[in-house]
Amino acid sequence: MGVFERAVLVCVAAVFPAPAQSPAFEVVSVKQNLSQDFRRMNVEMLPGGRFTATNLALRWLLSLAYNVPVNPTERLSGIPPWAQDERYDIEAKAPEGAVPVGLPDSEFRARMRIMLQGLLANRFKAKVRKDTKEITVYAIMVGKDGPKMKQSEIDEKGCAAVTDRPGCHDFNGGMGRGLHAKAVSMDDLAGYVENWTDHPVINRTGLDGLYAMETEGWAPMRLPPPPTGNVPNPAARPSGDGDMTDPARPTLFNIMQKLGLELRQQKGPVDFYIIERLERPEVN
Repeated sequence: MGVFERAVLVCVAAVFPAPAQSPAFEVVSVKQNLSQDFRRMNVEMLPGGRFTATNLALRWLLSLAYNVPVNPTERLSGIPPWAQDERYDIEAKAPEGAVPVGLPDSEFRARMRIMLQGLLANRFKAKVRKDTKEITVYAIMVGKDGPKMKQSEIDEKGCAAVTDRPGCHDFNGGMGRGLHAKAVSMDDLAGYVENWTDHPVINRTGLDGLYAMETEGWAPMRLPPPPTGNVPNPAARPSGDGDMTDPARPTLFNIMQKLGLELRQQKGPVDFYIIERLERPEVN
C-alpha cells in the first residue's frame, strides 16, 4: 500500500452474508526469497480472495494480518530477528465463494485478514495474543473551516467495477514524498500516516466517502528505528525523500491543516499484539 506495498482491494455498497465459518486459504505456497533486492517487494490482495506477495519480510505479513503499521513496531511486539530479516514469496487462494467479488471494502479486508492470520498459524505456527490499552492517540478531526479535500471521482461502486484499477484505498508517497491518492477514506488516511507518527492514529472525522489527496512531504516526528540483523537502515539508503532536516519542511500537523483536518491528542483504546510463538515455515 503506497510506499510499502500495494494492495488491490475491492469494495461496493452491498450486503453479503458472512461465511458459515472463518474463511481460510485452500491453496498456499510459501518460498523463501534470497534475492536481497529490497526494491522489489510487492503485495496484492485480489478479487475472489487471492493473495500474492513477493520478497516480503514476515513482519510485513504480520502487520497486514493484524492491521497495524509496520513502522513503528510498538503495537506488534515479540517478532524474532529472523522474521524481521528473512523474506518470502507467498501465493494463496481462498475457496470459491469465501470472498465474493463485490464485497464492501471493510468486509473484504476483514476476511482477508482472517485468512492471513490462519496462514500465519498454519505455516508459521504463529501464536498471537491481543491486548487493548487506553493510551494517548492522535485523533483526526475536521478543522474549524471544514474539509478542504476534493471528493474523489471514483466511488465505492466504481472501485468494485474494475479489478485492475489503481488508486482505490491506495496511497503513494509517504513522509518524504507527501500523500498522493485518488480514492481513499478517512480510515485509510489514519492507518497510513500512523506509520510515521509517535502515537497511534484514529479517525474521528465522521466523514464518509472517498477523497483525492495531493500534498507535499513533511518532517519526521521521530527518529527511524535502528537496523536489524544484516538489513541496512532504510533511512541510510537513497530514497528520493529529500533533506529531512530542512527547517522549512512542514510538519504532519501542517499537512493535515491544508486538508481541512486536525490532529488532536486524545485518549483512546488501541489494540496491541504480542507474538508468543513463531517458527520458520516448511517451504513448498
